[in-house]
Amino acid sequence: MDNQPESLGISEKIIHGSGSNPSYDNDFDHKNTDVETIEPPADMVRGIAGKLSVWTLLVVVMELCERFAYYGASLMFSIYLQKVLHRTKSQAVALNRVSQFFAYATTIFGAVVADQWLGKFKTILLFAIVYFIGLVLLTISSADFSIDGGFGLAGFCIAVFAFIGFGTGGIKSNVSAFMAEQIPTGYKATNTPGVYEDSKLTVERGFRYFYWAINVGAFVGQLICPQVAKNKSYALAYMIPAIMFFVGIIFFIAGSKRYTKKKPQGTVMLKVWRCMKYARKNKREGQKHWLDGSLGAVDQGWNDEFVIGLQRSLRACKVFMFYPLYWALYNSMSDNFINQGLTMKRPDWLSVDQLNVINSLVLIVSIPLFDKFVFPLLRRCGLRMGPIARITTGFVIVTLGFVYVTVLQKFIYTKGPYYDFTGPDVPEGATNDISVWLQIVPYAAVAISEIFASVTGLEFAFSQAPSELKSVLTSVYLFTNCGGALIGMILAIWGGDPEVLYVFAAETILLGILAVIFYFCFRHYDDMVAEQEQFNG
Repeated sequence: MDNQPESLGISEKIIHGSGSNPSYDNDFDHKNTDVETIEPPADMVRGIAGKLSVWTLLVVVMELCERFAYYGASLMFSIYLQKVLHRTKSQAVALNRVSQFFAYATTIFGAVVADQWLGKFKTILLFAIVYFIGLVLLTISSADFSIDGGFGLAGFCIAVFAFIGFGTGGIKSNVSAFMAEQIPTGYKATNTPGVYEDSKLTVERGFRYFYWAINVGAFVGQLICPQVAKNKSYALAYMIPAIMFFVGIIFFIAGSKRYTKKKPQGTVMLKVWRCMKYARKNKREGQKHWLDGSLGAVDQGWNDEFVIGLQRSLRACKVFMFYPLYWALYNSMSDNFINQGLTMKRPDWLSVDQLNVINSLVLIVSIPLFDKFVFPLLRRCGLRMGPIARITTGFVIVTLGFVYVTVLQKFIYTKGPYYDFTGPDVPEGATNDISVWLQIVPYAAVAISEIFASVTGLEFAFSQAPSELKSVLTSVYLFTNCGGALIGMILAIWGGDPEVLYVFAAETILLGILAVIFYFCFRHYDDMVAEQEQFNG
């Protein structure tokens, strides 16, 4: 790992840190521009975040509906696989992690389709249709006639791994970047002299509220669907996400004529390859980055903005390499946390998988508070947390949360009547004498960590990529969740009692060590990002 700071080249100073790059305005079909100036005004004293347009909010609403569908359906997978499809705990965890793997393994494919051929809008719409078909198939496969006919497990795998997996990946790799592209780049005057709306801060706000919408959708889906499954049927519980997602698609289409649409760039990955190959062949003495050899080669099909953006993208990829273990711990909420809750005392009305709503509820409340008060207050005090500081904070918080989870799992095993559930007379659904409400703490801890680690990762991917590669770099960031799912698939071997205790302990120790290594490897990146933003206002 290269720990030495890389100085910003002179050409990097003209690159805007977030939002659509002004150098690429001719690549966009603009429908909603309202920015007065691209350059920082001479009388500017302070920048503030602007309001999000209706067209930006339509994309956010679509994501809310999609996350309702995803979390409302996937939250039930673990219990559905055990109770209806008669899989063991370890098998249910493994299949759940495989579904997460497919959902994020396809993000790169979705990004390439958008950036090379269809553009983000058409790609999102295409994969949304594939996703919707998967939800309909999942509903059919969970009906009584499918279960009785032996199609339950096969239908589940086809729906989840093929249709929903591809649909999720194709949408997620493009929708957050598409949302950010609806925010015009530059500065807009306010009623207060010297105070301007700064698109960089508006993009930060956009990502926070985008993530807020994700959790509103997740909260409502997780609140409703498990209760419907418990009191009615799984077929009806899976039908509700399908209907909700169809509504989201209608909202998304409603803004089609007003969206800012980036035109597909054609062979963008070939352009990246050629740029890298050219840089290797044209190394110069004293260059500060190995890609500097491609600077000034306009006749090759790229400009300096693209080269510098590619340099930033490669630095971001180094940062993203540390995310898989974070996601492995995060994904425990959808299986290992649920299995832990199944061994604890709980009210009859509560479906234990519904405790996931605590995570979403904490985010719904916390994100506006951080946006309106915490982060602005820190900036006024001269303490602007850079992306590396925020990501490290997220890693530390989730590590502390898993210290609690590990201790809680050990405490469960000290309680009777079944202790570690390995005795000969342990009935199905056995619980020890300990309250499930003790799980509130780790669900809340993971939520707070997301504000720092997950939201920042999305924002960092968008801000560091050149215009042509925003979907690709976003998909690389999302692909790290695929790595987390792969880790979870391996650890699922030890997903049963009492081995899961050692899984929790090992994950906690590893992420704690990685958080320290991460900070000392990349802390200088915060200075580089601050310098980048300084030269862009």
